[in-house]
Amino acid sequence: MDTYAAQAKLEAADTWHGFKQLLPLSIFVGAFGLAFGLAASQQGLTNSTIMLMSATVFAGTSQFAALDMWGTQIPLIPLMITTFAINARHLLMGATLYPWLRYLPSTKRYGIMLLASDANWAMAMQRFHQGERALGIFFGGGLAIWSCWMIGTSIGLYFGSAIQDPVSVGLDMVLGCFLLAMTLGGRKNSRTLIIWCVAAASSMLAYWWLPANSHVVVGALSGGLLGAFWMEKSEAAN
Repeated sequence: MDTYAAQAKLEAADTWHGFKQLLPLSIFVGAFGLAFGLAASQQGLTNSTIMLMSATVFAGTSQFAALDMWGTQIPLIPLMITTFAINARHLLMGATLYPWLRYLPSTKRYGIMLLASDANWAMAMQRFHQGERALGIFFGGGLAIWSCWMIGTSIGLYFGSAIQDPVSVGLDMVLGCFLLAMTLGGRKNSRTLIIWCVAAASSMLAYWWLPANSHVVVGALSGGLLGAFWMEKSEAAN
């Protein structure tokens, strides 16, 4: 408990460090923001609406999914379900960060989580498990990613034709490779390996047999629940 409290500090130096750590990756995120700005403008959305969506939603995949369902008549309930399914992993992110976030005032706690993404969450959890203060890395890294996403969106509104398909040049693999590196650099024990295998297997089964995007929910819940109920007794005893 004391360890969590000692690590639950948000300082300017840590935030700046996190910003610099994730800025190189954020540049590639900006390329997807550029593609989103272009796609959204082609759907007939106004510039202010597009920028507001990127600023407040800040979830690239679900924003692209929303564009696919956009039209004169918007299917609100399917849109909400799809968005929830794609972003269900944020439930797991919040749960894993709670031991540290609980020591912050509510305004700071929820303000930090507004910038939650796969990359800054993975880096922060790795640093937490190494005994470091990582809320600054989480917040600063999130600011870097959000800033580049916003810059990319704004550029895409005007010059997006330069990269119409980021997948064609392999930009979709950058974040995946980063997350794989964070995973391999984290804890290595039988418990962690089994949890990852259960999450991966259940996610693949859901991908093959359940509706689209449900594999995100199934994988996150199966791995998260197993990790929650299968506690590390050796650490708890210490």
